[in-house]
Amino acid sequence: MDPLSDLLWLLKLRSYVSGGFDAGGDFAVQFGQHDGIKFHAVAAGACWVSVEDTPGPLRIKAGECFLLPHGKAFRISSDPSITPVDVQSLLPPVADGRIVTHNGGGDFLSVGGYFTLSAGQADLLLGTLPSILHIHDTANSATLRWCVERMRRELADGLPGDFIVAQQLATLVLVEALRVHLSQTPAEQRTGWLSALADARLRAAVTAFHRAPGERWTLERLAGEAAMSRTAFALKFKEVVGMTPMSYLTRWRMLLAADRLTHSRQSLSQIGAALGYESEKSFSAAFKRIMHCSPRQYGRQNAGETADQSLERARM
Repeated sequence: MDPLSDLLWLLKLRSYVSGGFDAGGDFAVQFGQHDGIKFHAVAAGACWVSVEDTPGPLRIKAGECFLLPHGKAFRISSDPSITPVDVQSLLPPVADGRIVTHNGGGDFLSVGGYFTLSAGQADLLLGTLPSILHIHDTANSATLRWCVERMRRELADGLPGDFIVAQQLATLVLVEALRVHLSQTPAEQRTGWLSALADARLRAAVTAFHRAPGERWTLERLAGEAAMSRTAFALKFKEVVGMTPMSYLTRWRMLLAADRLTHSRQSLSQIGAALGYESEKSFSAAFKRIMHCSPRQYGRQNAGETADQSLERARM
């Protein structure tokens, strides 16, 4: 897999479509703080989005979406000056995940949902993202608009399997949103691990050690993968990613180790050897430094955790 797919898989990305919102006339709805990555995709009309502690509202039009990676409360409205109602007052007593109508509907329609990630190392992705991402298709791509329209149809038509289809489409929206975010962010403003994937030379190095994390990587070898000098590569990587190449490599290895401790029956020595460590002692020391507990403690704490338990922990 490529590095982004690797990370989303290790972080146990799961998508959930919570339903649609159909509004008519003037409206303003307040949403509280949330867990995971909240998203809204506008299928018809347009709205203003205001996020707490973020300057100015953003105008979101049909075929566009916005993502909120940091759990902040937000408001969607036809006019930012309108006093909002709480979204909880609009929901039916038993949420059915369908489309909620407000003010008779007909002027604005959005599809909403959220993504959960496993706790602990999600900042590898979330730490690279701003408080709100406003995403729209690039000039030569209609992927996002197609996904939004298809999600609307799945929720409205009530066909068998509609929520499974909508959830898969939501995952496509997230990946497309991250791609568009990278392509639309000026090079001088890109920071964090995700931004390394937008630089062809850094991406080559990141891809190389994702494909073979157990190799005996050195700074010289990674610089060679990037077709850069050792010094230039080290400086560029630290500038963009915010950590040294070897620090990132160690952290990635520990993410892999954490997954294997939870979901495999490999011994500590087997996991350490597969990830490039010559002894169980050196592997355990690196794991404790990054994960803040020993491998054995981590394995005991997370052994047998089900998908539902992971979701519940992510919501806490």
